[in-house]
Amino acid sequence: MTITVLVENTPGGRLAGEHGLSLHVVHGDLVLLHDVGASGLFADNAAALGIDLALVDLAVLSHGHYDHGGGLGRFFGVNDHAPVHMAPAAVEPHYAGLPLARREVGIKADALERHRDRFRFVEADAEPRPGVHLLTAIGKAHPWVKFNRSLGALRGGRVAPDDLAHEIALVMELPEGIAVFTGCGHRGVLNMVDAARARFPGRAIRAVIGGFHLGGIPGKSLLAESDASVRRVGEGLLERGVGMTWTGHCTGDRAGRVLNDVMGDRVAFLRTGLVMELPGG
Repeated sequence: MTITVLVENTPGGRLAGEHGLSLHVVHGDLVLLHDVGASGLFADNAAALGIDLALVDLAVLSHGHYDHGGGLGRFFGVNDHAPVHMAPAAVEPHYAGLPLARREVGIKADALERHRDRFRFVEADAEPRPGVHLLTAIGKAHPWVKFNRSLGALRGGRVAPDDLAHEIALVMELPEGIAVFTGCGHRGVLNMVDAARARFPGRAIRAVIGGFHLGGIPGKSLLAESDASVRRVGEGLLERGVGMTWTGHCTGDRAGRVLNDVMGDRVAFLRTGLVMELPGG
């Protein structure tokens, strides 16, 4: 399995970055796109890397926020067939900054309206392709991230606290284990990993990849996780035998340093253009 970071907060060489995330995954004959960043930048970077997005077989949207779904319109412009799998609630208007300020952080309605035929709504755990699993049942044994307290969704004509029903975990089977993709991990990376363990008991978790939203509001320390909480995340990943963790985007620099202290060379950090290789496929 080859995973290429098409866009992430951190630029990579000649490739620009943005507050967003998009991963290109090649596994055997399957080409998958996990999230599309905040704009069309992921597609520009793909072209610069020689990656043809017209060959993508299916896309998965981890949740309904702009930094993961803002590039949908660009994706539909370069790929005329791949279905986009996402939770039904991902199409709702979403907000951040509650309760003092409210700014829209959802996916622009025009991309959703103009390409409705391309969406496949995931209401329960699903396997859209053999070995590709979308998990919707993510528990609360471990705390959800503090940042969620600032999030809302428009339902029934009013903005209510976001229950994150629009977030799904992607799990891909490998010959000797599984890989777990978190997107932003709003519902807690350990909860996502535990959902994968419950779905695949006894299977080794070769990798966990994505954002963990431990850093709070971008550029500020508000709603950031404490160092102790971050340590528990790192320790939890090690206790679960996760082979390698690649994280970034919304994880936060301070949290990244704490994870590095706890996990050593079992954690690395995403950047635009990074290529990750996992055995098998």
